[in-house]
Amino acid sequence: MKPTQQLATHLHQVYFGGNWTASNLKDQLEDITLEMATKPVKGLNTILALSFHIHYYLKGTMAVLKGGDLTIRDKYSFDHPNIKTEDEWQTFKSTMWEEAKEFISLIEKLDDSKLETFLAEEKYGTYFKNLVGIIEHTHYHLGQIAIVKKLVSKIN
Repeated sequence: MKPTQQLATHLHQVYFGGNWTASNLKDQLEDITLEMATKPVKGLNTILALSFHIHYYLKGTMAVLKGGDLTIRDKYSFDHPNIKTEDEWQTFKSTMWEEAKEFISLIEKLDDSKLETFLAEEKYGTYFKNLVGIIEHTHYHLGQIAIVKKLVSKIN
């Protein structure tokens, strides 16, 4: 399997399932209501904040894969929208899934030689480093979502 295909597969698995951890973002968020997603627990980030944060980096990197500039900044990565209704929360999640699928498709279309070139600027490292980083970052915060979900479920 080509490296770009492997990266796309790993990202697909952490978002939609099939990885060896048997946990994925879509399944973890499936039964989360807006109330649960926005409930603060012991000073931890909310599920909404973590979900936005994960997807912020994917979406920002996707802009580069489409030929645009890297405009995201760490300081804004938790500035999630003020979601007020269940419909807005469901739309937010649906948009995440659609954009993740689009990003995965863009990775699959990358030439493997692109992986060792710099993403946007040298200071950001290679495409490979950034794509692996997005996968690792998603796994890391997926674990946090799973823990916060358990804590929120006990409160409700």
